[in-house]
Amino acid sequence: MKPAITALAAAFALLCIINISPAVAAPQPWHALTPVQKEALAPMAQQWAGLPQEQQRNLLVVAKHYPDLSPEEKQRFLSRLGAWSKLTPEQRQAAREKYRAFSQVPEDKQEEVRQIVREEQAKKTP
Repeated sequence: MKPAITALAAAFALLCIINISPAVAAPQPWHALTPVQKEALAPMAQQWAGLPQEQQRNLLVVAKHYPDLSPEEKQRFLSRLGAWSKLTPEQRQAAREKYRAFSQVPEDKQEEVRQIVREEQAKKTP
């Protein structure tokens, strides 16, 4: 796996599992972001002003690796961030909990778990 992808995956995983307090103030305004940051974080544009400063910082860390991604990786990143931006707070919390549970699975068993999940998703798709 490329270092940029590994770093991006790690940063995104961190973003997903962090429980962010809504009490953090002084968010960075959208207009202050660079064009590259705006491109990377476009799925979050409508929500940006309401995000806590800590969450904005975490997203900016992830966006730092965006220019290093291939066009396909950029598309996948934007798609996933777009899907994340549409989740309710409860759904995001459930996703964080699933991620925490998955991270407890031994590495040699993780692919087996992924395959089981793929099979279950295939059953749900008509």
